[in-house]
Amino acid sequence: MAGIFARKTISLDALAPAQRLKPTLSWPHLIPLGVGAIVGTGIYTLIGVGANLAGPAVILSFLAAGAVCACAALSYAEVATLIPASGSAYTYSYVVLGEIVAWAVGWSLILEYSLVVSAVAVGWSGYAVGFLAAVGVHLPAALSAGLYAGGLVNLPAMGIIAVVAGLLLLGARESATVNAVLVMVKIAALLVFVAVAAPHFDAANFHPFMPYGFAGHEVGGVRHGVMAAAAIIFFAFYGFDALSTAAEETRRPERDLPIGIIGSMIVCTALYVAVAAAALGAAPFARFAASPEPLALILRQLGQGPVAIVIGAAAVIALPTVILAFLYGQSRIFFVMARDGLLPTALADVHPRSGAPVRITLVTAAIVAALAGLAPLDQIASLANAGTLAAFTAVAVCLLALRLREPDRPRIYRTPLAWLVGPAAIAGCLYLFWNLQTKTKLFFVAWNGLGLLVYALWRTTRGGRAGP
Repeated sequence: MAGIFARKTISLDALAPAQRLKPTLSWPHLIPLGVGAIVGTGIYTLIGVGANLAGPAVILSFLAAGAVCACAALSYAEVATLIPASGSAYTYSYVVLGEIVAWAVGWSLILEYSLVVSAVAVGWSGYAVGFLAAVGVHLPAALSAGLYAGGLVNLPAMGIIAVVAGLLLLGARESATVNAVLVMVKIAALLVFVAVAAPHFDAANFHPFMPYGFAGHEVGGVRHGVMAAAAIIFFAFYGFDALSTAAEETRRPERDLPIGIIGSMIVCTALYVAVAAAALGAAPFARFAASPEPLALILRQLGQGPVAIVIGAAAVIALPTVILAFLYGQSRIFFVMARDGLLPTALADVHPRSGAPVRITLVTAAIVAALAGLAPLDQIASLANAGTLAAFTAVAVCLLALRLREPDRPRIYRTPLAWLVGPAAIAGCLYLFWNLQTKTKLFFVAWNGLGLLVYALWRTTRGGRAGP
């Protein structure tokens, strides 16, 4: 039994050259990578979903979700500098809490990243198909939606994953540079929305401000309230954790990781609150609450049809940055799990020229492309929130455990008020998890039960040990 609680020791110098990632990134690459991951379909679509659950008070939902993520981000920033190795929450848990906890966290991250990449690819496909139809190009329904949505396979979703995977195979620095350019397009589009919608602000649209109350509660079988909306809107904030998977590929992780993680959270929180306020002020929430494209709908209602087309075009161009960031993160987590012996070690080789883990990137892309093309993501996408909340909780626990275990260890970056921030991150994540739909929580428990079964079988095939 001792083996399942064994802790990993980080020694990058002891790794074989074929299993080392190349340090090519710095904070100007990391902030756009974080913003690219965070700002995605969440702000383009979830403002409508959140408004349907919380009314105008959805702006408080954004702030609540952002506050929890800020505490988690501060926890990540310190732990990432103490353990500057790829693998994110999985690696931190392995070093601090032991193998079986690391496996559970890694299994949760697989759930998070796979579903995010697939869901965003499907969302991008919807924008792309709609944009092409607006300019006179019509794709057959059978090839632009999965079986669950009345088609056969979602080829645009699978195609964009293939394109992003190809970009990642060129190397981390090259893909980060392209990502930075696309992120600027995405931010510019949201700022255009704020500029166009703000002059139409009507304070009457904020009354009643909190029609469903603050705490999550069931209304017609669906949880409503500010915190119920926050539990869903949380999807729109995470993504900064993908930055911590870049630790080994960062030139100065002790400086660049905190700047990248905290900087991207500040930029995105400010942008989200501005967009939410402009949207709610420009139109009563009931008008756009059920729309899959609420920002474009608001603009059309304001007589700004051409601007709505521009926003849609920007989404088509820039949403792949989310796919890039999460596919990058997932491939690195798979890579480190393989390097640790928790997945087949043959997957842990990197290309000698690009420094990219080619095999695991291709395997990861194949898995998420199949999900995007075929799976009913509308029914299971909220599971990504559950997996993320588990990972964030684990990192906050690691922060506190390291403060207790190694209080005198030099810390280049120290989380301010750690004994307030860490527990706040844990409590906030647990509270948001409690406010998820009941079926989401049950699916999450079932997924982790399956994970423990896989872990037990893997240990059995390796003679009672899973790690290296």
